[in-house]
Amino acid sequence: MRVTATRLPLVEAGPGGMLPPLPKTAWLEIDLDAVVSNVRLLRSTLPPNVEVEPVVKADAYGHGAVAVARALIADGSLSLSVATFDEALELRQAGVEVPILILFPIPAELAPDALRNRLSITAGDRDLLGRTLAALEAAPAGDGRERLPVHLEVETGLGRGGVQPEEVAAVAAAIEACPRARLAGLWSHLQSGGEAGITARQEARFGVAAGLLEAAGVTLPMRHFAASGALLAATAGSYHRVRAGIAIYGMAPDGLIAARENEAVVAALRPAMALRARPVRVAWLEAGTGVSYGPSFVTQRRSCIATLPLGYADGYPRGLSNTAQVLVRGLRAPQVGTVAMDAIMVDVTDIAGPPVTIDDEFTLLGEQGGDRISAPEVARWGNTISHEVVAAMSGRLPRVYYAAAEAVGMRAVACDVSRGPGSRHDRRP
Repeated sequence: MRVTATRLPLVEAGPGGMLPPLPKTAWLEIDLDAVVSNVRLLRSTLPPNVEVEPVVKADAYGHGAVAVARALIADGSLSLSVATFDEALELRQAGVEVPILILFPIPAELAPDALRNRLSITAGDRDLLGRTLAALEAAPAGDGRERLPVHLEVETGLGRGGVQPEEVAAVAAAIEACPRARLAGLWSHLQSGGEAGITARQEARFGVAAGLLEAAGVTLPMRHFAASGALLAATAGSYHRVRAGIAIYGMAPDGLIAARENEAVVAALRPAMALRARPVRVAWLEAGTGVSYGPSFVTQRRSCIATLPLGYADGYPRGLSNTAQVLVRGLRAPQVGTVAMDAIMVDVTDIAGPPVTIDDEFTLLGEQGGDRISAPEVARWGNTISHEVVAAMSGRLPRVYYAAAEAVGMRAVACDVSRGPGSRHDRRP
């Protein structure tokens, strides 16, 4: 079976930042320089022989996997991690050649495709691994020299995946017995990387697993254990590589207390994502007018209400209804009414100066006029975490990519954006 993956196209900018017109007046801005800078910062905390492996799962936490991967590889990243087979295949089909590790076990029947596409997979369950190895052996042989790299996940306390430490020797033997697979690494994932006690107990179990492999005569080519939280809190060893996720996008895990030696690193992380929009309508509504479904908000005075063309289908959570704030002209204005599938409303009655118009730019995430609405702040409003705020941004939102303060590309929904007049994108569309 051959599998292909299709993602929305990435369009490179022409001279002077020329890009096709955006399909709607709500968009994400992605600062690729910030992503690169963040990875460099994380590298600076590690010994020179330890790699930072950027995690670009979930469409690079909503930032766009292909564009982010290309920028990081150009800056020297040697490998990447994703969560699923199709995420890895998307990168391969976009020309990404570095090693890619799939962190969750894949369906067994896709193992030959993983081998064909030079991907590394995870083994975390003995039964599923058995089916995976059988699928590999049953598939038509290639040149006979390539073997599928398998990283063995150990259950150290997260309660989600991996084999128990006492099983690792038998599982490793099964991998090595398959002529089309090889043991490429040992790893685990942390329950709470910022908490030293929990992490120490997990690391001890990880050490037991590694020791059992060594006692069985297995030489481990690679070990990886820490992610963003443990790296910044300095609660775990770095081993051969550190799988960095949320930190490369400019955020420490919510609530994390950084180690003293890493406080400056956390302070220097640069958020890479901004969410902006221009209204599709600005209208004065009389007192007593209901706004959006329910209505969950009724005007108490004559009010100026701006409608922005994005909603929960774009990843702006319905749980932010009547709680979020938005920046316009550098000032905060309340979001009012229930967040709809395709629209939110903002009360701009008290914004100083001339009346707000459809030409005004609103910032829902990011900086404007010296103020910033951060992902952690949005997460608090919505009773969630920063990871979900950024990763939930849907493919319906066009993404405009910047490097050196100039637009270098965009990704939009699958429509023919190549037709019609282009537009020049400076810092913002």
